[in-house]
Amino acid sequence: MADLEILKARKGAVRRSEIPSNVLAALNRGEIETVNLVEFLAVDHAKLFRSTKAHLSLDEKSAKQIAAKIKQLSGEGIMQRLAGTGRAFHQVLEESDNREAVYQQLATHPSDILRNWAAYMDASNAKLTFAQRLKRAKPFATDANMGVREIAWMVVRVPAADSIVSQIEKLHPFARHKNYLMRRFAIELSRPCGVWTKHITALKERPEIAQPLLEQCREDETKYVQDSVANWLNDASKTRPDFVEGLCDRWLSETGSKHTQRIAHRALRTLRKKADA
Repeated sequence: MADLEILKARKGAVRRSEIPSNVLAALNRGEIETVNLVEFLAVDHAKLFRSTKAHLSLDEKSAKQIAAKIKQLSGEGIMQRLAGTGRAFHQVLEESDNREAVYQQLATHPSDILRNWAAYMDASNAKLTFAQRLKRAKPFATDANMGVREIAWMVVRVPAADSIVSQIEKLHPFARHKNYLMRRFAIELSRPCGVWTKHITALKERPEIAQPLLEQCREDETKYVQDSVANWLNDASKTRPDFVEGLCDRWLSETGSKHTQRIAHRALRTLRKKADA
């Protein structure tokens, strides 16, 4: 246990070849979580599943089916592997009485990779309503691991992008939440362009839909949230510069907040570049 605590306090390697063998072994046993992208990409998902399956409420047949799928996905990109493994857990366990037990075991596991598998189980579950997706994403949105936090909004957005537009008011309580990670989740989830995912055309064309959501975070004290709001507006500036310029002008005229000033400055960066070109 003492050795694990030492490993948890490590700084991540800059190159895969520099990851200490004991760190990589612990990652593949699911004893610790990754601390950077280099480690995240180095984890052997097949080894990780073999090491952790005994601690999951899986029967032998289910474990073999999931193991086969993980092996099949080995040549895919990291996001495809995560999504595919989550889908495998969902499909194999969809009618199982142990489905929720396995989900909780994954969602609370020391390994961030397993927590990602749990999040992608929800992404594959077509029966979940938008409200249910948001509720189940909360633990991932506030996870201590940045990689899990990034997965949190993606696993809601991918299967429910239309609901983000039609039910955007359900994100308002998140934008008012005392936990800044929840506020950031709400903004990042609704970005018109987003990262690693399809754009939301309706928000690119009509960003006014999200204006009440953005208003709640216009003076946010946390840079993590400020950057998200600024990036949201920068996305929108590429299709609706009039909206972004008008909103930023109004915000700056209504408040002297240094936080709002920072958001507006970053939000207008693409428009400034175009003006200077």
